[in-house]
Amino acid sequence: MMMSTSWITSIADILPKLPQIVWDWWLTLPDAVPAFTVGLIVFAIAALMGQLAAIVMVLMERKVLSWFTQRKGPNRVGPLGLLQTIADGVKLLFKEDIMNDAQDKFLFTIAPAIFLFPVFVMFALVPFSTSIIGVSLPIGLLALFALSSISVIGIVLAGWASNNKFSLLGGMRSAAQAISYEIPLVLSLLGVVLLTGTMDLTKIIEAQRGGLLHWFGIFLAPVSFLIFYTASLAEVNRVPFDLPEAESELVGGYNTEYSGMKFATFFLAEYAGLFIISAISAAVFFGGYYSPFGGLIVEQTGASVWLASTLGVPQLKELIPHAEMLLWMLGKTYIFVYMAMLIRGTLPRLKPDELMGFSWKFLLPLSLINVLMIAFVKLFLMDWAENLPTSWIYLGIALLIAIFGVGGFCLWTSRSFTKQLQSRFKQQA
Repeated sequence: MMMSTSWITSIADILPKLPQIVWDWWLTLPDAVPAFTVGLIVFAIAALMGQLAAIVMVLMERKVLSWFTQRKGPNRVGPLGLLQTIADGVKLLFKEDIMNDAQDKFLFTIAPAIFLFPVFVMFALVPFSTSIIGVSLPIGLLALFALSSISVIGIVLAGWASNNKFSLLGGMRSAAQAISYEIPLVLSLLGVVLLTGTMDLTKIIEAQRGGLLHWFGIFLAPVSFLIFYTASLAEVNRVPFDLPEAESELVGGYNTEYSGMKFATFFLAEYAGLFIISAISAAVFFGGYYSPFGGLIVEQTGASVWLASTLGVPQLKELIPHAEMLLWMLGKTYIFVYMAMLIRGTLPRLKPDELMGFSWKFLLPLSLINVLMIAFVKLFLMDWAENLPTSWIYLGIALLIAIFGVGGFCLWTSRSFTKQLQSRFKQQA
């Protein structure tokens, strides 16, 4: 009896010292081990955020499309159908994983992972507040689009390893689409990099802290936003650019031979990708985690200080601004997600030649003209207009870009398309 009591007493003495013992042991490890562990934790949190965002967005899209097309949508599983997405996930989890002997089983298995992992890593690079960011990089924008390019490898591998000619064609078609639209996508962001002089997402957001008049998507670079959002929808295979996996066709594309959770992995990654491009749109073009009125409302009104003193919790003074930042960032992100869903319910799917031609013949020249106009404004007009009111500067720049750049380009393309149509009508006659 005495032995058991002394054993319990010794444990009770060690427990308070255990955190310090673990910390001292942690400091003795090589530098690579703590760095790897921290990276693993950051990736796990980013992956969890990505999965939760994808689950919410799947249900959101079904609800939005049902409302848009005057249908009821999910309404049976759980209250108001809120558990329908979880039920679908459970169903896919227990579906049989089918493979045949002629497939490359290793590549067939890792292709969904190659498609999924870069998307979830991208969550760690997007700032949701000044402190809610996994990894802050000086080249954050470049890293984001380098990671997005890796996902295309997963699609091509999936098509090739399936031993199905339709899947292979779907994979090749997706690779061609990604390459075609990634060029105007990057060029559209080059205009913002020229204006801010940085590729750090946090610094780009700080440059828009002044409010609505400082948002790049409204005055300084509205054309860049339109090009970016259009090209990004093509990058994540959203309607009207979803040819690689058009569900209205008999064969869906690169994921034809997939079933169960492997198929769900592709599905999950595409919704996570939609969330990422919507978050980047909010961060780069619409002020990120700052309000349209400039800065944060709780700081301007002193609400965080008042609440902290009233409730007697000094930590609230620091926490409330970050909570407002998170709300602004998520609110703006889901507005762009909602726009993508409405576009799906509105526009028809493009034909392959129209899809490729739209990028190479329209978006690419327009993005080049847009970059040149922004460079001209940055070089010659910004210094000259320093003493003018800010609103007049931005309004004048927006008009210059719209009239001379975009207006002239659209006039030229419309005349070109009109001549092509006239020649077709003459041939038919």
